[in-house]
Amino acid sequence: MTAQQSSPPSGQGETGTSLPPGAQIVVRDEEWLVKNVTRTDHDGDRIEAVGISEFVRDQEAVFFTGLERTRDGEPGIELMDPAKTTLISDDSPNFRRSRLFLEAILRKTPLPQSERGLALADSFLLDPLPYQQRPAQLALSGRNLRPRMLIADVVGLGKTLEIGLTLAELIRRGRGERILVVTPQHVLEQFQHELWTRFAIPLIRLDSAGIERIQREIPAGRNPFTFFKRVIVSIDTLKNTDQYKHHLEHIRWDAVVIDESHNLINRGSLRNQLAQLLAPQTDALILASATPHNGNARSFAELIALLDPAAIRDPERYSADDIKHLFIRRTKVSAEVREKMSGQWAERGRSESVRCAATPAEEKIFEELAQVWLPTESRSVSEVPLFPYTLLKSFLSSHAALGSTVETRIKTLEKKDAPSTTGAELAALHRLQELTAGLTDQDSAKFTALVEQLKEIGVGPRSETRVVVFSERVQTLEWLRSAVPAALGFKGKALEEAARVMHGGLSDEQQMQCVEDFGLADAPVRILFTGDVASEGVNLHRQCHQLIHYDVPWSLIRIEQRNGRIDRYGQTHKPQFRALILTSEVDGAKDDRTVAERLLEREDEAHRSLGTAEAVSGLYRAEAEEKSLIQDLLKGRTVDESLQHTAEEAGGADDFLADFFAQVDDTAEAAGTPDSDASAPDESSAPPKADVPRLFTTTREFVDEAVREVYPDAQQTLGMDRDPENGLISFKPPVDLVHRLKALPPDYRREQRLSERLLVTLNRKLADRSLVRARESGTSSWPEISLLTDLHPVVEWLTDKVLVKLGRQEAPVITADVEAPVYLVQGIYSNALGRPTVVKWMAVTGDEVTDDMVGILREAGIGPTMANPLQRHDLDGLRAGIPAALETAEAFLSLHSSEWDKALLAPIEEYRQRLGKWEQPTLAGEETKDDLSRLADSLLTTGRPMLRVLAVLDSAHGSAAQA
Repeated sequence: MTAQQSSPPSGQGETGTSLPPGAQIVVRDEEWLVKNVTRTDHDGDRIEAVGISEFVRDQEAVFFTGLERTRDGEPGIELMDPAKTTLISDDSPNFRRSRLFLEAILRKTPLPQSERGLALADSFLLDPLPYQQRPAQLALSGRNLRPRMLIADVVGLGKTLEIGLTLAELIRRGRGERILVVTPQHVLEQFQHELWTRFAIPLIRLDSAGIERIQREIPAGRNPFTFFKRVIVSIDTLKNTDQYKHHLEHIRWDAVVIDESHNLINRGSLRNQLAQLLAPQTDALILASATPHNGNARSFAELIALLDPAAIRDPERYSADDIKHLFIRRTKVSAEVREKMSGQWAERGRSESVRCAATPAEEKIFEELAQVWLPTESRSVSEVPLFPYTLLKSFLSSHAALGSTVETRIKTLEKKDAPSTTGAELAALHRLQELTAGLTDQDSAKFTALVEQLKEIGVGPRSETRVVVFSERVQTLEWLRSAVPAALGFKGKALEEAARVMHGGLSDEQQMQCVEDFGLADAPVRILFTGDVASEGVNLHRQCHQLIHYDVPWSLIRIEQRNGRIDRYGQTHKPQFRALILTSEVDGAKDDRTVAERLLEREDEAHRSLGTAEAVSGLYRAEAEEKSLIQDLLKGRTVDESLQHTAEEAGGADDFLADFFAQVDDTAEAAGTPDSDASAPDESSAPPKADVPRLFTTTREFVDEAVREVYPDAQQTLGMDRDPENGLISFKPPVDLVHRLKALPPDYRREQRLSERLLVTLNRKLADRSLVRARESGTSSWPEISLLTDLHPVVEWLTDKVLVKLGRQEAPVITADVEAPVYLVQGIYSNALGRPTVVKWMAVTGDEVTDDMVGILREAGIGPTMANPLQRHDLDGLRAGIPAALETAEAFLSLHSSEWDKALLAPIEEYRQRLGKWEQPTLAGEETKDDLSRLADSLLTTGRPMLRVLAVLDSAHGSAAQA
């Protein structure tokens, strides 16, 4: 960050000064507190600030160093000259004001780029599982120039939590101010809910209507994506690049998250175009998918290129080593996952095949299909080879689905008006139509079996047991929704409320409502009939551990995805899976034993031995698996023969993919520091913790003291109530805090009436109980009580309140157990992007300097129990020593800067070596290489350090003290 002055003060760089969050600046004769700083291409540095002087207090503003000028044409943003710091006395009890000020500076200052450890991992509302912390560790490792990665953990391991942990660490480093999350529409609310309730990271959910509403409210021409800093949007909304391209091209993000990123692979698709548009506009990029590839080496290489264009030299052939700095993947049987999840994630039961003998009416259809459509000795009546299997799969789903498929096909052939070529097939279709038309619920063996299984599970009017029933066909889902509740004995209002249907034809709001209702314990829904729209990313395990496949998809991947809806992290009951298998006695009939039953067995075998069924076929895509299987069935192969054949076929040029996905499971080594040797920590070692200096040992202590300092009469001013037993804090938020709360999800603010009263706590157990109660509620999944993490708006608000208790460029003098005055000085080196590379907290005594400021404070007796003797100090004499202290501090920084830079240089040099080997015979390739080389240069420390005098420790009886 650059804030130029006519003559740089001591400690400021000739090319400009670095403005860390927490610094105070003067712009237009008003004082402002710096919140965030980002570099722009043409207008200097973009400074987000909040007003602290009387006229602009609590107002938010944005300034650009390249645009702000005084009337005389001088630079209009002034960072206080540290040599001109004014020293003041502190008359607060126990030097509370000074201690809070120092703690606030420690909290507001971003961790430097060289700090690879995790700072916040243990402070959130989730279990501290090392395997879920590995992605954050990888993102911070420096192995890539930017925090970019693909999280490819298999279904159910908690990718959303891993993303939340990573974003939290980026925020703590000043690299997460502006966040865009892109997800499928049906998981928008679920993702938003997890990030707020677990991490206190608020996201505003936007859809096309929301974006249009913002455009109406803001001045013409303003970018609607600048209205909120952290947003979550469905990929189906944003993929309309023609509508939003102009806005997205002109906005920079600190972090972009794209969930279910396998949907980005198809080149030329709208989703792929969106990804290509967003990737260059963000620093951090996090892709997440349990199935991140389609078995094609080039397609997967294109996905990796979004993260690092120079990672792969040959998109047709590469290895795990090429992308280990970008990729992390674990399964449920991975050593670290298995060890840490023991007892916390119930083992799934085996998939149970429930055989249903076809009724006489169904046998007639089997006979018609076997003799006319899928004969073994003669040609099918259909000229389209795959269509008979479409009919078969429809019938194996339900007579309702078969009837719809037949009707659609008849209309298609009749439009052709070619009786000579379509007459025989039309006649056969009409026969099927007649056979299907008279079928009732009682003619369906699967329907009868489903009702029996639901009753056996315990679903009924007087039970709270829930079950998910999957089917591929919308007609089947709608029929089951209308028929099953009555068959189970539901009546009256319960008959309408007991079952819900979810499929891709519903709006995003309808889909999200289905998921939310099914997850609320008090909601009346007992059965969720859903299509495979719910097989990706949706959490259905909160109140459910029973799943029934009414029909079975002809894909191992799809079966695994379905099962993963209830077999996932947080499941406390043993997941139970059943599949209805329709059987026939007709010779040559291809019933569910032909394909479905065997696929269930193979998926179960793969899950238990490999942790995933994804690589069994070697095709890596559900659609490709089903298409290949049908083609092999046409050739007379069995399911096992087909899987073996496709695996062997895929084992040609792309065989390395399977080997590659086996190798990348060594996550601890992959996530290790760039200069780690062969003795990198194994998976039994937790990710390293950051060295975060703190004057207060806990956030609780800081919040308690901050409230006493800022609102000494909080009970009267804020109506604050505190429960000493459970730690609940209740208060009416003042106007400036209400303004900050606008960044929270609107429905959450509205439902909980946050502008009227806030319920917060530092007790993790209380917050967790509140979250559980919300899930058990029948009205809202938003908890009443939120956990005060370091990222919570209330904690950030109090931190800013504490900072502005001191005036412009003031530093307190603290009476302490020291022999000579000790000057506490903050020193920050930054890179060309304005991000801190080295942050040092120094204590200067004469010519001696230590960078353990917190240690010196503790040795000097600075703490909550210290007394404030209200000693008068020679403030002028102490101030006279400031220039020398700053000079000594800068000399100390200069002496050791090259040593500290080693932590930065190692990964950058490693990347340069990789970049040197990456050659592309195109102009675009050379331009990419030049861009990446410039990016590497911009990450190195540049210029002189920014210095700031924080406080002075003086003895009560020293030469600078007065009686």
